Amino acid sequence: MRLVIRVATLNIWNRFGPWEERLAAIRAGVAELAPDVMGLQEVLRLDAGEGDGLDQAKAVADGFGYHMAYGRSRGERWGNAILSRWPIARTEVFDLPRCGTSEKRTLLFAEITAPFGRLPFFVTHLNWKFEDGHVREAQVREITAVVEPLAPDGGFPAVLCGDFNAEPDADEIRFLRGLTSLGRERRVYYQDAFAMAGDGSAGLTFTAENPFAAPLHEPGRRIDYVFVRGRDERFRGEPTEARVCFDRPVNGTYPSDHFGVLALLREG
Repeated sequence: MRLVIRVATLNIWNRFGPWEERLAAIRAGVAELAPDVMGLQEVLRLDAGEGDGLDQAKAVADGFGYHMAYGRSRGERWGNAILSRWPIARTEVFDLPRCGTSEKRTLLFAEITAPFGRLPFFVTHLNWKFEDGHVREAQVREITAVVEPLAPDGGFPAVLCGDFNAEPDADEIRFLRGLTSLGRERRVYYQDAFAMAGDGSAGLTFTAENPFAAPLHEPGRRIDYVFVRGRDERFRGEPTEARVCFDRPVNGTYPSDHFGVLALLREG
């Protein structure tokens, strides 16, 4: 009987940098971590006639036996992806508010048929600019509105992961954690896996320690998350362990400009 679900998230940084070397490093991390379900962001998928036809999600998953879901950002060649150890019953892609900006962000949903029942899994990637906090606030409000009917109370709690481009004390993250309402009539509550079950460190996922991130001269911060919606009466989905991952070079090359997050969640 399974006791935990292994969930990972990683922004794979599109095709920037030395892609082939980074792909090898990403795949080495997947082999080591063996996630049951994994959310990927900045995933390039080229259709027939578009360049060399690269499908990054397929390249990452090749040989591991994963089922895949993909959600392309409207008008772009990249989007979010989900790799699942278990079959995916259905998927849907939702556009997120842009608030007048040029970024086209989405939320990808997959209904996963897990051995313990239906697992509602979501992956997203929010606006990146420091000054776009108001956009991210609108985006997380929309995300929670989408999640609620797709993962009603009584089922396995929804898992939401991705690159939120916001630190833990930002209002958009505080909203998810139930610490502010952002103008809504009622609050939501999502468990932040690393805050609850991490090692007590800052858990930085974007830092100058990574040579791919260093040229941007941005402050180190934790911006990648695994969340679990609500508190289940049976403690399903409760984070029992979480850590930063994809944070070491493989043959001298880091997997991405981001580090990832691995969370172990109670199955039931």
